[in-house]
Amino acid sequence: MFGIGMPELILILALALIVLGPKRLPEIARALGKGLAEFRRATDELKEELRQVEVDVEQSSTKASQAADPTPARSAETPPSPSSSQAHPTEESERKPK
Repeated sequence: MFGIGMPELILILALALIVLGPKRLPEIARALGKGLAEFRRATDELKEELRQVEVDVEQSSTKASQAADPTPARSAETPPSPSSSQAHPTEESERKPK
């Protein structure tokens, strides 16, 4: 946690208690907690909004690419080439028993 160990944290809290006093310290801690919670909510909302924009951009680019290419999408499988699917005539004759 920011490179602060337990002894340093106790020292900081003791100094805050001395400087701020026992009455104001809980108020300030409460306000700091609310501020951090609000900051976290705002950053979460911003992250969610950015994710939504990213999804919208991906969807619109997919639609645009499909509209630009009217041919249906081809499958990843390519048909075998004629030379590889058919054996050479000499190979066939060698395989057949005489």
